Amino acid sequence: MQDTTIVNNTFDFGTITTPVNDWLNSFMPQWLTTTVECVAVGVGLLLVYALLALFYIYFERKVCAFFQCRLGPNRVGPWGLLQSFADMFKILIKELIELRHIDKFLFALAPYLVIIASMLCFACLPWGNGLQIIDFNIGIFFLIACSSIGVLGILLAGWSSNNKFTLIGALRSGAQMVSYELSIGLCIVTMVCLAGTMSITGIVEAQTDTWFIFKGHIAALIAFIIYMIAGTAETNRGPFDLPEAESELTAGYHTEYSGIHFGFFYLAEYLNLFIVSGVATLLFFGGWMPLHISGWDGFNMVMDYIPTPIWFIGKAVALSFIIIWFKWTFPRLRIDQLLSLEWKYLLPINLFNLVLMVALITLGLTL
Repeated sequence: MQDTTIVNNTFDFGTITTPVNDWLNSFMPQWLTTTVECVAVGVGLLLVYALLALFYIYFERKVCAFFQCRLGPNRVGPWGLLQSFADMFKILIKELIELRHIDKFLFALAPYLVIIASMLCFACLPWGNGLQIIDFNIGIFFLIACSSIGVLGILLAGWSSNNKFTLIGALRSGAQMVSYELSIGLCIVTMVCLAGTMSITGIVEAQTDTWFIFKGHIAALIAFIIYMIAGTAETNRGPFDLPEAESELTAGYHTEYSGIHFGFFYLAEYLNLFIVSGVATLLFFGGWMPLHISGWDGFNMVMDYIPTPIWFIGKAVALSFIIIWFKWTFPRLRIDQLLSLEWKYLLPINLFNLVLMVALITLGLTL
């Protein structure tokens, strides 16, 4: 039987949200309470989304500078902390250039599809104990479905721009994302088999005693390695950044975009990095669950004092660092190498690993 006492030792944000809901219901009809709560959650989500994107832009610039023996941003604000804000204001006041001979409706729609897909996935992440926006019994399936919407925006952006460079970039991105979604999906299915549920909260609570990266033995480790490779490709980041290869395609599928429309693609790319890392945290490292070691009651109690959002964000940022490390270490692959890696190697290994995980569970060999 699963031990849930450790979960109860962490702070439950439901003790804050439930009284607020009851207070609103005391003088508002139910429909108005729901509307007010949805608006408040939406505004909060947009604020966190924007702030995280600005942090990641600064974070990657500093990491890149460290790898290249440079300083990185260091002029605007102390340690260059305000550089990302300056860039944001600059892009907001940029002119939206009107292009001829394009499909104007689809050209304008594409960046919104990309940002909506990113926002929906972002809302599924479990930020803390009782701090989750979207949570139901097939939450992880919903997350996979939402993540697939983004490729439509990229394909529309490349096609509607009426530019050979954008079209090539969009076709590359479509082939890449559709291919590597298979590996991501199989990695998620492998861990869902171990959890026994598709509920995001259920997956986190199944890791109360031990994180899945330790509980699932070799199968979980293989799934984690493949997930990190496929997740890097899914976000179009180096060494899998062929859709945006500057030396070949200028800026790839968003070459013709300017102003806030280009900003949407830019924001979505960095937030997708956080989302991929957040899902890896959820599946392999317990989500917001603190680190517990069996028999170390004093250590476990100290770990429980650290707020659960700190656990989740800290794990996600650490995994994001690994993905950024990939980009600034390995050279860009050719398109044939990229697709061969998925179809000839990752996909067969993933299928074998899924069978291995099911065998471990059936034989009762998981912790």
